[in-house]
Amino acid sequence: MKQKKDNKGILTAAEIKEFKVLLLEKLEKILDNVVFMEEETLRKPRTDLSNMPIHMADVGTDSYEMENTLGLMDSERKLLAEIEEALDRIENGTYGICEGNNEPIPKERLRAIPWARYCVTCASLFEKGIFVREDFFEESDYGDDTIEDQYDDFDNYTGE
Repeated sequence: MKQKKDNKGILTAAEIKEFKVLLLEKLEKILDNVVFMEEETLRKPRTDLSNMPIHMADVGTDSYEMENTLGLMDSERKLLAEIEEALDRIENGTYGICEGNNEPIPKERLRAIPWARYCVTCASLFEKGIFVREDFFEESDYGDDTIEDQYDDFDNYTGE
C-alpha cells in the first residue's frame, strides 16, 4: 500500500479555501434540492378534483413520480456523501491527491468536480472496473464482515 501524500506544495491555502467554498455551495444547493423534491412530491396531497373514483392511470402516474423522485434523492444523497468526504480530505490535508496513484489531481479537474477523489486516468480505470478502491471491500452491507469473511461463509455453505 502506498504512503498517503498530503497536499502541501500542491495547492495553496487560497486554492484550498476556494475549493472548500465551492464544495459548501454545492452542498447547500443539493440540500435545497432535496428539501424541494421532498415537499413537492413526497408530501404533495393526493386529492381527486373530480367526482370520479381514482383512476388507475393516476395511481400509476403518482407511483412513477414518487419512484423517480426517490431515485433522484438517492443520487443526491450519494453526491452529498462525496462532498462530505472531500471536505474531510481538506481537513486532514489530503485534498487534491488522487486516491488511485497518490499523485496530484489537476486543478482544472478539481474546479470542474471539486469532490473528485481520482485523477482522470484512475477515474477512467475505476469506471471500467479495472481499478478498485481499497476501502471498497472493507465492510459489507451485511455487517462488519470483510469480503474475505463472506467468501469463507460462502465456502462453508457450498460445502467446500
